[in-house]
Amino acid sequence: LTRYFLALGWLVLVTGCSELAWQEEPESVPEIRPGILMGYLPQEAIPDSLALVPPPPSPDSAAFALDEVISRASFALRGTPRWELAIADARLTFPEAADTFSCALNVRITEQDTPQIYMLLRRTLADAGLSTYGAKKRYRRDRPFVVNGEPTCTPGEEADLRKDGSYPSGHAAIGWAWALILSEIAPEYGDAVLARGRAFGQSRMICNVHWQSDVIEGRVVGAAAVARLHANADFLEAIKAARTELSLARNRGLFPRRDCKAEARALALYPPSAPWPANK
Repeated sequence: LTRYFLALGWLVLVTGCSELAWQEEPESVPEIRPGILMGYLPQEAIPDSLALVPPPPSPDSAAFALDEVISRASFALRGTPRWELAIADARLTFPEAADTFSCALNVRITEQDTPQIYMLLRRTLADAGLSTYGAKKRYRRDRPFVVNGEPTCTPGEEADLRKDGSYPSGHAAIGWAWALILSEIAPEYGDAVLARGRAFGQSRMICNVHWQSDVIEGRVVGAAAVARLHANADFLEAIKAARTELSLARNRGLFPRRDCKAEARALALYPPSAPWPANK
């Protein structure tokens, strides 16, 4: 029984007092690079961001002036809990990244407890992230910290980030794709999940590694990837398995391990006296 986890299909014990659910582990999926699993979409089905998003704002445009104003306003968050949350959101490695939406879903997401959801997040990371690279490679937009000389929340990554185009944001695409997928699995938590997905993208602007326009267009690309995924049979089967698994996880009382009250307080700090409307 080592190849099975508590998940699908009830096994009623002789006493009638306990219920256990078992399911096969998700099938093994090859890596496309260390730590990154192959997505569901074949190369020819990955959305072309170059066809989806306009060119980034030019330096002399009103749109870029707004990017700069929003960026400067976010500097007030340095050293706050929202800054610390942005540092956590920067991590796309697993198992850490799987925990991102646990508070919004009010359920624990781990490879051991919810293997189907865990695998769904790992694979769609590639689908959404790779979708941004057509525009990234064409425009090679400089990131905010390169332009303004201000610190980022992940200084150890700055050398690599300088080589990678800022527009559109891959993190924002991934976070929004995850939010759309998880809100489909758990529509009763949809508002909280989508709000967390939006905040995940905003963390990149708060980190001073993306402009606001990068984040906005990243969400467009993430949504395009999810639309394409809905034509993929393997993805649709994974959604069904994840939906059932989530229900069983709730029945088992698998609540989040992270401090959800602290996360809520951190999220409430944004935006900081900014020139755009606060979330209601």
